[in-house]
Amino acid sequence: MRQDETDEMFDDDDEATLSRTERREKKRNRRILIVALVLILVPLLAIGAYLAYLNHIVSSNVKQDALLPDVKPTVAQPPDNGTNYLLIGNDARPGDTASRSDVMVLIHVPQDHSTVQLIHFPRDLWVPIPGHKEAKLNAAYAYGGSPLLVETMQNMLGIEIDHVAMVGFEGFKRMTDAVGGVDVHVEEPSKSNGFTFTKGTMHMNGPMALAFVRERKQLSEGDISRGKRQQAFIKALMLKGLSKDVLLNPARLADFVDAATSNLTVDQKLDVGDMRSEAFALRNLRGSDIRFITAPFDGFGWSKDGQSIDLTNWAKMKELGDAIRKDEMDSYN
Repeated sequence: MRQDETDEMFDDDDEATLSRTERREKKRNRRILIVALVLILVPLLAIGAYLAYLNHIVSSNVKQDALLPDVKPTVAQPPDNGTNYLLIGNDARPGDTASRSDVMVLIHVPQDHSTVQLIHFPRDLWVPIPGHKEAKLNAAYAYGGSPLLVETMQNMLGIEIDHVAMVGFEGFKRMTDAVGGVDVHVEEPSKSNGFTFTKGTMHMNGPMALAFVRERKQLSEGDISRGKRQQAFIKALMLKGLSKDVLLNPARLADFVDAATSNLTVDQKLDVGDMRSEAFALRNLRGSDIRFITAPFDGFGWSKDGQSIDLTNWAKMKELGDAIRKDEMDSYN
């Protein structure tokens, strides 16, 4: 089709009434319109393809497993009172086949998504485990994997845990490098794996961050202090992952999403759509909106069989559970 024929298809005016200059001007305007449409549509199509690519990464990487118990919680949480996620971190080294849960963080996202509370549960908390006697909290994972750990924590708090995510420490290392490192607040100095950690804010790459969150023997309160380190690191990683430096950098965002999901297993009820929606709802989160809490305990002691344990403060544990269940964590001290 000739250009003049194409032009006629767009003409609603009587060409005979138009001067040659006017016809030339109309042709020029149409070409400008076509160019403008191309300039608009091509980026939109590119963004759509990129989002489809990210969705493919997540869908391909994330594994689902039966991480939630079949047993219903004794007290169910109302559906409009926020969502509870249990993050389980496994610190198994290469060749290590032992089942351990070295990180247990309960993440409460309130209904309005305005804040996030991350509650660290020390692995040495002395608690009753269903079907077993009292033992350290992480023994629940050793006895019955994630389902028994979830059931144990639900009984402790009187809440319902909606979803579970399991990630290895190696995944944290990859995520750190994918975002170009993170700035982490260091409360206590230590030395680990050739790295020296000093008080204050330090920029850490993946290997350095991994050494930071693993250390406990040099810290004043052992596993409790290590839990605080893990909280500081998770906060730094969350904020960097939600920053413009990552979200507006396609290559970096793709690397981060791949690193975050390649070593991730979620429960049987959590799908990719839910994960995407939750992440989008938290896009405006700032550092002051993230609160870290250590589950209440009354110091250190010994079990009857001679184990070093953390003594659970059951009165405060009930207060914590009530605040989570009622979506009133802002009032919990």
